[in-house]
Amino acid sequence: MQSKLIHEADGQKTYAIVLASGDEAMASLKSFAQAEQLSAAGFTAIGAFERAELAYFDWETKQYRAIPVDAQVEVASFTGDVVLGPDGEPAVHAHAVLGLHNGSALAGHLQRGIVRPTLEIILTESPSYLRKRLDPESGIPLIDPGKA
Repeated sequence: MQSKLIHEADGQKTYAIVLASGDEAMASLKSFAQAEQLSAAGFTAIGAFERAELAYFDWETKQYRAIPVDAQVEVASFTGDVVLGPDGEPAVHAHAVLGLHNGSALAGHLQRGIVRPTLEIILTESPSYLRKRLDPESGIPLIDPGKA
């Protein structure tokens, strides 16, 4: 993983983060967020994975259902946020749309993505912070704007 601060003004920072073949996208973003002590950021990315795991949140069971993707795919869309989790640590939440060789697509919550050959991420940190709280209805941590 390589990164560079490409813009800074009024407390807002924008980084370019480039992942290489073999890097795992979610672990790399988590590591970057911890190293930079991010508390509120948004990101987008494009690139490709050699394999990935998406997930779908099943409302009835309140569990994520794995969607294994065991193929080379284009990362057509990859967007998400970094906020402070209930434990005070940066939490990365991302969704992706992955394009298959035949032009069809799979989408969902990104659990893991092994990069091949690259993933190019633009991440913008906000000067304020956001926190997540455990939502009792869904059982998952959601951003609580009242804690900003």
